[in-house]
Parts: sequence; C-alpha cells; structure tokens
Amino acid sequence: MKQSYDYIIVGAGSAGCVLADRLTESGQHQVLLLEAGGSDKSIFIQMPTALSYPMNSEKYAWQFETVAEQSLDGRKLHCPRGKVLGGSSSINGMVYVRGHACDFDEWEEQGAKGWNYQACLPYFRRAEAWIGGEDDYRGGAGPLGTCSGNNMTLNPLYQAFIKAGEEAGYPTTSDYNGYQQEGFGTMHMTVDKGVRASTSNAYLRRALKRSNLTLLKGVQAHKVLLENRKATGVEFEHRGKLVQCLANKEVLLSSGPIGSVQLLQLSGIGPKAVLEKAGIKVEHDLSGVGENLQDHLEVYFQYQCHKPITLNSKLGLVSKGMIGAEWILTRKGLGATNHFESCAFIRSRKGLKWPNIQYHFLPAAMRYDGQVAFDGHGFQVHVGPNKPQSRGRVAIRSSNPKDKPEIQFNYISTEQDRQDWRDCIRLTREILGQPAMDEYRGNEIQPGEHITSDRAIDEWVKQNVESAYHPSCSCKMGSDDDPMAVLDSQCRVRGVEGLRVVDSSVFPTIPNGNLNAPTIMVAERAADLILGLPVLVAKELPVWIAPDWQDNQRINTPVREVEPQV
Repeated sequence: MKQSYDYIIVGAGSAGCVLADRLTESGQHQVLLLEAGGSDKSIFIQMPTALSYPMNSEKYAWQFETVAEQSLDGRKLHCPRGKVLGGSSSINGMVYVRGHACDFDEWEEQGAKGWNYQACLPYFRRAEAWIGGEDDYRGGAGPLGTCSGNNMTLNPLYQAFIKAGEEAGYPTTSDYNGYQQEGFGTMHMTVDKGVRASTSNAYLRRALKRSNLTLLKGVQAHKVLLENRKATGVEFEHRGKLVQCLANKEVLLSSGPIGSVQLLQLSGIGPKAVLEKAGIKVEHDLSGVGENLQDHLEVYFQYQCHKPITLNSKLGLVSKGMIGAEWILTRKGLGATNHFESCAFIRSRKGLKWPNIQYHFLPAAMRYDGQVAFDGHGFQVHVGPNKPQSRGRVAIRSSNPKDKPEIQFNYISTEQDRQDWRDCIRLTREILGQPAMDEYRGNEIQPGEHITSDRAIDEWVKQNVESAYHPSCSCKMGSDDDPMAVLDSQCRVRGVEGLRVVDSSVFPTIPNGNLNAPTIMVAERAADLILGLPVLVAKELPVWIAPDWQDNQRINTPVREVEPQV
C-alpha cells in the first residue's frame, strides 16, 4: 500500500467495481479500492438460488434497520446493504430491470442534465452481454452477463401468469428492457452461465489482473480528508490502525445510499443541524445530504396451488442438497436461477404515462428468507407501487463511524401512496383471478378474500409490507438552483473540489424497477465523466407508450374483472 493514488474509491459494490475496472483500463492511473467486507467466494453468493442467505448474514451485509415507521404502525423494517466484494450485487435477487425510459427523462426534468433515457441507453448497452444478442436496445459484448432464466418452459405457472395478464386487458412485452417496458413477459436476471453476475465477477475480477489497481478488504472508511473544501484523501481503519491515503485527482464515494451519506456526514459535509447534533465539525453545510431517501415496498400475494408443480416441494434438506450438487457439477438446474422468471409492469390508474406497479412471479409460496410459508403447494407474486411520493432521510447519530445511522423512509405517508396500495391489491387479485389461473389457483392465502375495503387493505398492508431493498436518492443530482441537490450532473459534490458520489444515492427519483442495472449504468457513465472522455453518442430510439394512457388504465377490456369494494 502506497501513500497516494490518483483515485481512491470507497466501496467495492455495484458501482465501485465498475469504476475500479474503467478507471484502470488505460493503465495510466493508480487506483485504490477500499471495501469493508471480504471475499465473495462463498457458494451461497455464487449459486443464484441461494440468494436469501447472504442478505440475512452479518458476514456479507450491513444489517441496518429503519426507525419505527409511523405509517406502518411503528414497525421497523430490515434494510440490508452489501458488505462484501460486489456489494449489494452479491446479495441481491439478481433481477435485471433498467427502469422505464420516462424514469430517466424524469431525472433530467429534475435537474440532472444529460441523464435522459437516450443519453443513458448507450451505457446500459456498454455494460451488458445479453444472452439474446446485441440490438439497438441491448448490449452483446459487455462484462455483465444477463439472461432470461431456464425454467420458463419447465413450469407452466410462469406462462399462466403472463396469459392471465393478457386476459385482464394488459399488453405483453417481448423485452421490458428494450422498446416496451409496460406489460407482462419474461423476467431477466444477472446470471451468467449459471453463476451470479455480480459486479465483482463481471468487472472486478478482470480489473484485479492490472498492476495499477490496489484492493484493500476489511477496511472501514472513517472520513474524507479535506483541505479548504478540497478532498485530498481518505482516513480508514486497517488492521486495527488508522491509516490515511491521499488522492492526487479525486475521491469517489461508492458506498451506497446509506454508506455514502454516512461518510459525507462523518467528514463534516451535510446538514448543519445533523452534524452539530452528532458532534461533527461542519466543513460544508450541504442541506440535501441524506434527504430525499426513497425505497420500494412490496407484499407477497399468495395462493394455494391445486397441482403439485411448485417449488414448495423443493425446500427440504434432501431436495436442496440435490439442487446444490447439480449446480456444483454442471452450473445448471434449479440452482442456476433466482426463480423470478415472469413479471409485469402496469399502470395502476389512467393518467399515468408509464407503469408504477411491478410484479415478480414466483412458483412457490414462501418468505424471502426461504422458509416455507405453509404446508402444501402454492405460488405468489411480489408486488408493490414503484413510484412513491414519500421521502425519508439518513442521518448519523454520532461521530463514531461504527454507529449505525438513523434511517427513516416515511413509508406510505401520503394519501396517493395509500391509494396506490389499494389499487395494487385490487388489481393483483383481479389478474390472478383470470381464467388462465383457474386450473392452478386454490384458496387465497394472503391477503385473504375478506381483505376488500379501503380500511382493511390499509391495515393489512401496514402489517405485512416489506422493503424490496431498493434504498436510493439520498445524494441526488440536481440543478444549480436546487438547494437540496447534493451533486451536479457530473456527480460532483457541490462546494467540494475533487469529490464525487457514484452509486444509487445519486438518483433524483427512484426508477420503476430494481436498482442494480441503473446503478451499474450510472457508474459506467460516471467513469467517462471522471476521465474526461467524450460521452457515448445517443441514438434517438422509439419507446412504447400506451396510446391512450390519459384516458385508460389498460389497453383492453378484461375477460373477468372483480369489482372493488370500498
């Protein structure tokens, strides 16, 4: 370990691994990558079906928790963040969703100049090696392997769900990451030849072969070193000792929407009141640091299944052992998938230009930790509104870097958010009640057929909703006249020279989908901005928008519609 490097990256996660790779490609720059966690070699990380293990492990994830959420009757929700090479891309559900094109146009409207969809698309493509090959929308030669799973043809429930969506009056889409997000179709995942395609596997492995990258694992950053509002390096704990390394060019924070906020505030950059309460000297009063926090919530809508075709029969120790053995020997079978192989994106009401509700279909009824939900066979959808109005905050509690910060999302705190959940529950019941599901659908396990009124839905959601683990937007990019914008459009911290944030905290608003894909895209584009390279040229490609979105919630009259009860 040297005393100085050109760039210091804090966090070897979804964004940090991308930066480490792109900034060392030319061989011209010395880069130091700091990671608090350790190796990602575990089978429980690399085997896709084992996804529930690392997320719930102290070894591989920061086990954060929210404060008591008022609108959830005081419940505290789990908020795990990756603490391992690959960060949250090594502990997530491997669902590959870029978001809707309008999400990125919305970023630009919110002040993130140059981050509209057409500008972002070349970076989605550069990152990706799509199993179906390259086209105008999808990448074919990037480091990140993406596929559409391997069991769509093996389990009829996947196709039945798509058919049910059609019968309910919604479109189908051949590629929700391409021309048309809205509709029902096959779900994509970051799995490459049967192995989790984390950014550690996709980017960091090749970068570590270069002599100009230094990786330090098991180190916790304490603060960014500042001189006259210029970032000069990072102080961190290494093998029990405090160490300072200097950055000749820039310090890059890629510690995620919780960690990057925590590090900025520990460094004296953030809202004055938060810093003073924690006993931190104010170096730069920047009111937006930690504000604008957003997340997705979801519930598990579950039914019993008449036919013994679900994964509930595969949850015993013997079955798990056989699945694991097949995967170890062949990298194939049920071990090589996350089991979310069909999905949907729909609009909950007329007047919405693009979808705000997302479905992950799972041919099993279980909890996220992999435990059996009930005896017998069942299936479920993970579903929730993806464009919440509610905003929260992250704030350090003290000057001790090892103290967990205070996290408050203010979940479901607006009337529109509550109405979106009512619509979500009713529309989901209607979809799963279509003829395509008749031969499989048994009794409704949860919410339960008696949950029909606004009040009953509100209460059930409060007690059963869980985080989809998509915290973001806590160091947002924005325009010069936005007092809450932490970053400019090049991810530079306003008022501090030589310091950028590159991770999901930079999003102005949360996209309609899972966050790993847009986080990787942000890092790809930010790498060019950091290096002063010309940004990739955007093509003006068409995007499907429902032609009558202002007047209709779906495109056709449903086959069988269930009337809501108020």
